[in-house]
Amino acid sequence: MGERARGPKEQGATMTKQRNAEADLNISHAEELKILRQIVDITSSEMDLARTLKEVVGIVNDTTQADSVFIYLFDETKTNLTLMASKLPHKKMLGNLVLKVGEGITGWVAQENKPVAISQNAYQDARFKNFDVLPEDRYEAFLSVPIVYKGKAIGVINVQHKKPHNYSSQTVNIICTIAKQVGGVIEHAVLYEHIKQKAKQFDSLVKVSQSITSENYLDEILNLIVVVTAEILNSKICSILLLDDKKEKELVIKATQSLSEEYKKKPNLNVDRSFLGEVIKCKKPLACQDVRQEQKYFYRDMAVKENLTSMIAVPMIVKDTAIGVINVYTKEPHVFTDEEIGVLQMVANQAAVAVENTKLMQEALKAKEALETRKLVDRAKGILMRMNNLSEQAAYRLIHKKSMDTCRSMKEIAESVILMDELNSASSS
Repeated sequence: MGERARGPKEQGATMTKQRNAEADLNISHAEELKILRQIVDITSSEMDLARTLKEVVGIVNDTTQADSVFIYLFDETKTNLTLMASKLPHKKMLGNLVLKVGEGITGWVAQENKPVAISQNAYQDARFKNFDVLPEDRYEAFLSVPIVYKGKAIGVINVQHKKPHNYSSQTVNIICTIAKQVGGVIEHAVLYEHIKQKAKQFDSLVKVSQSITSENYLDEILNLIVVVTAEILNSKICSILLLDDKKEKELVIKATQSLSEEYKKKPNLNVDRSFLGEVIKCKKPLACQDVRQEQKYFYRDMAVKENLTSMIAVPMIVKDTAIGVINVYTKEPHVFTDEEIGVLQMVANQAAVAVENTKLMQEALKAKEALETRKLVDRAKGILMRMNNLSEQAAYRLIHKKSMDTCRSMKEIAESVILMDELNSASSS
């Protein structure tokens, strides 16, 4: 028997289904050549990462007439995917929206290095992950393809349509071709960005090192360090807190580039009852994804007011002893990489050296001043012993009593005695 003829009801259902799922337009040979020429232009030009991704988004959008286009790239650890470019304005999300490998359809595509095309109800797919901040999560159709370099996925391109949409094999193949061809360009652009960042970090660390060997006061050195560190890590606030010399159980803010007076004047932190105190006690870096939710973070209300979210804190260590903490905050949720933590730890170690050098210098100055004072007092004692026929002990008590009565230092009293003796000798001669 041949295929059974469809009844009116079945034909109506088929037509409804076709209307509900828009089909891809056929891409002509001329259009394919145009797309390939655009890809060649990208691969043969010298572009920074942001511009390269913007161009790729444009080509994909023109090819698919999509309502949304996203590009995710792997971070250095190759365990997380970060949203780096989009057709629609998502400035707050770019660089901050993170997926783990295997998480969501995007994470699955990156992990399996295979494309996924869903014509409708994409948000009902078992692999789908919802982001409250992205309205595209309710779009019907979803095409996700891996960006490939040397056979491995380095990122993912997502295409979405608001209405049901059938992605033809031709469209999937073209987007896969685009993703494969631009993979090398994107990887090189990422490496170039890393090199620029490392150069910036190196220059900044040189500034920190130079400040430590300068003759500036400690406050100036620490203030320079927090400003430079904030620039390196693109941080909203960077601060240095040191253990109080008299109360070793309290951390005191010694430098911050924050403009907020409320932040600058916040009370000292108790080491035993604060998040930063844990850094002092364990002598290891600690990160917090959201300080507004951290119970050991005392100033959650201020964090909300100042728009502070993620924080990383590292100990300042001298001779295996933690003497303070340097920390940075970000406005948006941020997962701090090992490289970022390593850079901050280097800065913290140099800041600790600056503090230690200053303390040693101050101790040396105090010792030098004490020696000079002792010499002056001994000389003044000799003058008083000669002029007033006093014993050494009596002459010392006289200088000490004069110091107490006049609220002047013994050094000043001794200098006065010496000056008077010199004047008397000059007038007699």
